[in-house]
Amino acid sequence: MLTSIQSEQDVISIVESAVTRHGAKSESLVPILSEINQEFGYLPGEVLSEVSRVLNMPRSHLISVASFYHMLSTKPRGRHLIQFCESAPCHVMHGRQVWQILQDELGLEPGQTSADGKWTLVTSSCLGICGVGPVIIIDDDTYGNVTPERVPDILARYV
Repeated sequence: MLTSIQSEQDVISIVESAVTRHGAKSESLVPILSEINQEFGYLPGEVLSEVSRVLNMPRSHLISVASFYHMLSTKPRGRHLIQFCESAPCHVMHGRQVWQILQDELGLEPGQTSADGKWTLVTSSCLGICGVGPVIIIDDDTYGNVTPERVPDILARYV
């Protein structure tokens, strides 16, 4: 059941708008889900059911896609999404120490959201910018060559 996030009519309108913009075809599924995820902050069950109905796709397929891509979530996330790259190049460049400081500063394990709803911490196998590892992406901001010492200053930028 939807809470105060959106009414059922709003859900229908948002889903139909995304489908109209991207097209009702299977290759448009990720852009559709991505747009809707951005609108709600995640993909509530009611939204997935409506997308399933509109696109005539099994809901289980939508859940598989949503759980495959880190940019999508079927659970509410914090106001700020932190993605940490755990690829080999980032690991070699002291990524493990950066990861530990991130976890210590936030008090979170991978996939968790802070109790105050401010942060969600996730890992990624690769963020595609290995030349400047270790890499952290917070929302739409990318930080490269991150050192453990820089982590508190980076986090302080987000109110």
